[in-house]
Parts: sequence; structure tokens; C-alpha cells
Amino acid sequence: MNKTIILFLSALAFISCKEPENKENTLSELEVEAGWSLLFDGETTKGWHLYNRGDVPSAWIVLDGELYCKPDTFEVEHGDLLSDKSYSNFDLKFDWKISEAGNSGVFFNVQEGEEYPTAWTTGPEYQLLDNLGIHKEYLENTTHWSACLYGFKPNLNPVTPNPSGEWNYSRIMQKDGVVSFWLNDVKTAEQDLKGEEWKEMVANSGFKTFEAYGKSTSGHLALQDWAKGVSFKNIKIKEL
Repeated sequence: MNKTIILFLSALAFISCKEPENKENTLSELEVEAGWSLLFDGETTKGWHLYNRGDVPSAWIVLDGELYCKPDTFEVEHGDLLSDKSYSNFDLKFDWKISEAGNSGVFFNVQEGEEYPTAWTTGPEYQLLDNLGIHKEYLENTTHWSACLYGFKPNLNPVTPNPSGEWNYSRIMQKDGVVSFWLNDVKTAEQDLKGEEWKEMVANSGFKTFEAYGKSTSGHLALQDWAKGVSFKNIKIKEL
């Protein structure tokens, strides 16, 4: 048989046997076997509710397979979207894109109750920001940049998120109270939330007036409704 034909058939066989790429908002067989769970099915907001207000119509909608916070509607409730379930040791990964000059975040270890006015008064934040489009004065505080542990430390390694309207890939992992962040596979934060350093950081921050802030190493996840609009997809979690 002609050598060229053999190479062609070998390549064809490889392509045929290759595992197809994952569809959006689904888990691969390998992910299922590894213990990953899907937090957004691409069609509903099942598994989430508005912070302190339960399952009510809100600015969070599903649009073209994206979990989207619509900023310009006043016909429904606004607020942060909270996971129904609480987590302690976990690995969370998600895709996100933000509007021009947009500002949002993902909170973790969030406590819910009437004594807590908002999610950010209890849970630390993975900052989501349009670094390229936000006004320069905001960026003067380097603890406000995208993928920072908001309000506390600059990014561990330099990284710039993709421009507004383009997707980014993020990851938050917490194990025994130590939390780590990544943005587009670049590690941006690591912090022990049980140590004295963290207690001192909170005591010297703008969050010091909120008694429950940063005290827990378990709680809900929350997606922030803040400004300009933000979208999420492929939200997946693995409990460790």
C-alpha cells in the first residue's frame, strides 16, 4: 500500500477516535469520574437564589447559554446570586466575560441571614474587572485589579484579563482554609484564612466594621450584581 495512503488512513483513524470537545455547560466523562459537578446547566438558574430573598424573579437571567446579570432592568429584583449549597474544601472553575468598564466578583464562604445585609459583608471576593476599560483612578489601588483577593493584596503574578466582551477562565480553590486564585491559568493569589496575618489584614481593612467578614472557612458562593453587566458559563465545582 502506498505510504501516503497509509499515513492518511492513520490520521483519519486518529481523528475518528479522538474524544469530541465538550459542549458548553456540560461535564465530560473524565470530569464526572473525577467528581466534578455542574453549577449551571446553561438553561436555568437551578441551584441558585437571590441573596436573602430566595427564588424570586431577578436581574439574573439565562441568555444564549450564559448566566447573565442584566444591569439595565428595574422591573425585577437586583442583588447577588447565591448558591443553594455551601462548600468548605472545593475546587471551582468558571468562564466569565464582563461589559466595558464592568466590575463584578465571585464571593466564597458567604453567610446568609437577615443580620447580613449583603454577601460581601461576610465573604471574601475574587475580583472580576475590565482592567483595560475601567477608569485609571480605580486601578491606582492594585488590590482592585481583576483576579485579586479584593481589597487585600495585588496579584501574585502579572496577568491582564481579556478585553471586555471576551471570555476569561478562572479558578478558586480552597483546602483547609487556604484559598488560591487563578486567571487564565496564571496564579494570582494564595491566602491562609485561618492565620494571624489574615486577621490583621481584615482588622486594618475597610471590612473591619463587619463582624462576620472573613471569619468562616465554609459557606455559599455568590456572583456579584454590581455594575455594567457580567456573564458566566461552564461553572463547575469539585468538593475536596
